[in-house]
Amino acid sequence: MAEVGEVSEGCRLPVLRRNQDNEDEWPLAEILSVKDISGRKLFYVHYIDFNKRLDEWVTQERLDLQRVQGPRREPRTPGKNGGSRPGSPDRDTRKSQDVATTLSPPGPPPVSPPGPAPVSPGPPPGTGTGTLVPLHVTLRWHLPTKRKVEVVSPATPVPTPSETSPAALFPQNGSARRAAAAQPGRKRKSACLGTDEDSQDSSDGAPSAPRMTGSLVSDRSHDDIVTRMKNIECIELGRHRLKPWYFSPYPQELTALPVLYLCEFCLKYGHSLRCLQRHLTKCDLRHPPGNEIYRKGTISFFEIDGRKNKSYSQNLCLLAKCFLDHKTLYYDTDPFLFYVMTEYDPKGFHIVGYFSKEKESTEDYNVACILTLPPYQRRGYGKLLIEFSYELSKVEGKTGTPEKPLSDLGLLSYRSYWSQTILEILMGLKAEGGERPQITINEISEITSIKKEDVISTLQYLNLINYYKGQYILTLSEDIVEGHERAMLKRVLRIDAKCLHFTPKDWSKRGKW
Repeated sequence: MAEVGEVSEGCRLPVLRRNQDNEDEWPLAEILSVKDISGRKLFYVHYIDFNKRLDEWVTQERLDLQRVQGPRREPRTPGKNGGSRPGSPDRDTRKSQDVATTLSPPGPPPVSPPGPAPVSPGPPPGTGTGTLVPLHVTLRWHLPTKRKVEVVSPATPVPTPSETSPAALFPQNGSARRAAAAQPGRKRKSACLGTDEDSQDSSDGAPSAPRMTGSLVSDRSHDDIVTRMKNIECIELGRHRLKPWYFSPYPQELTALPVLYLCEFCLKYGHSLRCLQRHLTKCDLRHPPGNEIYRKGTISFFEIDGRKNKSYSQNLCLLAKCFLDHKTLYYDTDPFLFYVMTEYDPKGFHIVGYFSKEKESTEDYNVACILTLPPYQRRGYGKLLIEFSYELSKVEGKTGTPEKPLSDLGLLSYRSYWSQTILEILMGLKAEGGERPQITINEISEITSIKKEDVISTLQYLNLINYYKGQYILTLSEDIVEGHERAMLKRVLRIDAKCLHFTPKDWSKRGKW
């Protein structure tokens, strides 16, 4: 049996925790840091194969000292410059197989492959095969308990796996940016409510070249203990107290405080309640800066230009980083628009969530980062944000897709939204003049503004594509229909296009942002 003093950073051992069913379990965890408070040791642990948001400080009573594993020597893998970097324990190396249906011209019936794995709250399945793009579908009624939709598959080139595979469309990583730690010792303009210039210096992870996309896949070679640990205990935002999930590069002197106080309207931060109260006497904002482009009932959306409202945009990114993992925090917000959703009451417009998008995207991205704050999750606001992003794409006359990879929660929300939207289209098809109703993949994409690759991947994910009487068809079983109808009854929050007042801008003609 090991002694407490022998447990050091890098050791792995079982740690006691409560699961969702309020039962005790002993998952394997890695010790990331050890600190001593008044002679009592505390250990910061990361549960292997669990999301980092569950990482926490634990006491020695929760450690199983009989099964301690020494620090591992991680395999060295080549880095960008031919060097090497240590592996990260929280990198998921397991690759589950997600078998996708491969379409080919009509011929002998192939052996039906197993369907995709069911949705889980953890990382999505791994890779799948490329598919021939079905360009034309015809609705047919055959069996009393199933709806049949023919898929006519002309002999067109097979897209590459990177275009249509579930691995590309449903990647495994979290959000794509990672944080850069603020350098200590820098002069602050104010010790109270700080501006974003207070934390702009980021020695680790600062881009050396202009960004080409809204968010980049994290280069794990920069991982260190600092950015792997939650550095903020609690955030007070209006009437809510939030427990951050991940690291965020707020000024170092503020992260040691028990509570970080934020103004819920301008999102500036302070180190005490008195500072916040003094700030509120001078802050005249009662809603996010920018233009209100949508209002229905108590829900409003504000469009914020990252160049015109840089301070607010930077503060919003700092707050969002607390709940988005592996997201590089850039302080250059000029190329971005931020769409903030709020709830109104007599005290003002309170932030619920937001998404950002590039002013110009060469990849047809209509969302760069998206977040619903924890107090408002599981209430339909996530789908409302997604639906709003596609309504903007409809006004712009474009098809859009979110930047990949998505976070685990973002992935689940997008899968659900795509499934419900596409099923709503298919179930609404009606026969005209005795002919079978017909619709193409391109038409579904144009109606919904969902990119064609996302439409195809969703049909594959739902396992709707089958081979029937010499042709490929989409089969809508009664289970799928009933499940969709139940889901739509629960989805009471919807975007009303009539309440949207939005005029898209051609940023390519506006010169400098």
